[in-house]
Amino acid sequence: MRKGRAAAILAGLAVAVAACGNAPTTTEPTASESAPASDGAKTLQGVKLEVAAKWTGAEQKNFEQVLKAFSDKTGAEVTYASTGEDTGAYLGPRIQGGSPPDVAILPQPGLVQQYAEQNALKPLNDDVVKEIDANYTPYWKELGSVDGKVYGVLVKAAHKSLVWYRSQAFEDAGVQPPTNWDEMVKAAQTIADSGTPPFSFCGASGWTLTDLFENVYLSTAGPENYDKLSKHEIPWTDDTVKAALEKIQQIVSKSEFLVDGTSGTMQTDFPTCVSKVYGTDKAAMVIEADFVAVEADQSGAKLGEEAKYFPFPSAGDTAPVVLGGDVAVAMKDNPGAMALVQFLASKEGGEVWAKLPGYLSPNKNVSPDNYPDPLTKQLGQTIVSAGDAVRYDMSDLAPSAFGGTDGKGEWKVLQDFLRDPSDVKGTQEALEAEAKKAWK
Repeated sequence: MRKGRAAAILAGLAVAVAACGNAPTTTEPTASESAPASDGAKTLQGVKLEVAAKWTGAEQKNFEQVLKAFSDKTGAEVTYASTGEDTGAYLGPRIQGGSPPDVAILPQPGLVQQYAEQNALKPLNDDVVKEIDANYTPYWKELGSVDGKVYGVLVKAAHKSLVWYRSQAFEDAGVQPPTNWDEMVKAAQTIADSGTPPFSFCGASGWTLTDLFENVYLSTAGPENYDKLSKHEIPWTDDTVKAALEKIQQIVSKSEFLVDGTSGTMQTDFPTCVSKVYGTDKAAMVIEADFVAVEADQSGAKLGEEAKYFPFPSAGDTAPVVLGGDVAVAMKDNPGAMALVQFLASKEGGEVWAKLPGYLSPNKNVSPDNYPDPLTKQLGQTIVSAGDAVRYDMSDLAPSAFGGTDGKGEWKVLQDFLRDPSDVKGTQEALEAEAKKAWK
């Protein structure tokens, strides 16, 4: 499932990518002086804290280095607990038992809403909110807020607006990476004419289809409509949804565009769709997030040479940048918990993390120059450059019955659309019926 894959973003990889140059330094924050004191005073000496997150292995070790930087700065003693992939299953009994961790890192904004309604979260104090205001756009602040109170901050991101391609397939067909949707459709036809199916879709993994829709929808409908649809403030029968589905229809309705045809596509999960591009060289492109790099590397493709990517091409007026990620929240109202969330939200904390493998920051003041390899620098700069147009994964904002359940809701309807892309209106009606059930 995508949560596990997102946790593996480039972790431990020595990435070799063509040089992208130095990314420009971003605006300096104005609230970093509100972070825990850095004048040598150990302001939290003797304080013990527990933080829980899903990460294990290399990701855990990297996060523990960030926690060590906080401990060195403040004197606090921080213990890490891994929740495993099902964060809710881990935290639920601890919340009910009255012994939650001081700080938790949640893999879905929907959990912020759920726990806030259960009074299991503590509103962030003024110092933390000032840090968020200095380093994040208003959209990210709203994402961690419930009923006007700020409960969380996005501290780690996954970049979902990428198209990965096999360079030899493009060279054989004589095409260049496209810069817009029409160019991609045209390039796909040229690649197909050369004898290689252009696309490897992960039809058996419904979440990949939601990622595809979200990118097209954000580009064609714009950020405001994206926000409305994510909250079901406009129906899925809206003309903006029709326009996005018709764009997708252009690349999924031609059998020569799909490796192994429609039947084979529907039996292909993630990461098998990646191996069809790089492991067996059967297709030219796979549309998915930065964590494709892990699977491409494991398939034997050298990143930056055989395995390359281009930004998801604009299908409308907006260049789409869709992120997934993890939200830090305080589950206890004490100075240590607030100080740790503030540190994670700060430029300083983000830069400590950014120097380690497998991390992307949504913090606008963490310069991409901090990242350890050219690939991550490019991705980080894309996030910064997109500014206020960046949006969070829509399906992860929805109730899980609609946006996050295998074989149900949006996943199933989009899989049905991939099987038969001819019925756009019927697909819209099915999506709206499922949304009504989930948002009732």
